[in-house]
Amino acid sequence: MEDKRTKAMKLFNDGCNCAQATLVAYCEETGLDYETALRISSSFGGGVGRLREICGAVSGIAMAAGMVAGPVDPLDQDAKAAHYALVQKLANRFKEANGSYICRELLDLPEGPDSPSPEPRTEAYYRLRPCAEYVGSAAAILEQELRERTAPR
Repeated sequence: MEDKRTKAMKLFNDGCNCAQATLVAYCEETGLDYETALRISSSFGGGVGRLREICGAVSGIAMAAGMVAGPVDPLDQDAKAAHYALVQKLANRFKEANGSYICRELLDLPEGPDSPSPEPRTEAYYRLRPCAEYVGSAAAILEQELRERTAPR
């Protein structure tokens, strides 16, 4: 069985954006079908629409965490707080592993949005962009968290 890190990286290298690759790797756990997962996460690539804000891989694991463990009662403040704590934990683990969870910082880009046009996925693109590694890191972080949550105590 393919681990989530490997699966997410393959999805990214096959053309998914960073958020898509991360969320789609978790279709089975989230109950999302492939197309729905692609559509939901399509806006979050490049730090949300290439605005270079929060890394799409981190957005992807936040979406997956919401599908797996998110609260369903909008008035349940304790459940919301617990879920936000989980999302912060995941994001901070990503930051500890990679130095930031901000897209432009991870890619050493200037402040501000980037062109809305995605770059062609060429060999040169993959050499310059460590995004596949970030996607793999995010997927592995969520995989570890889910394993810890389901481990017998």
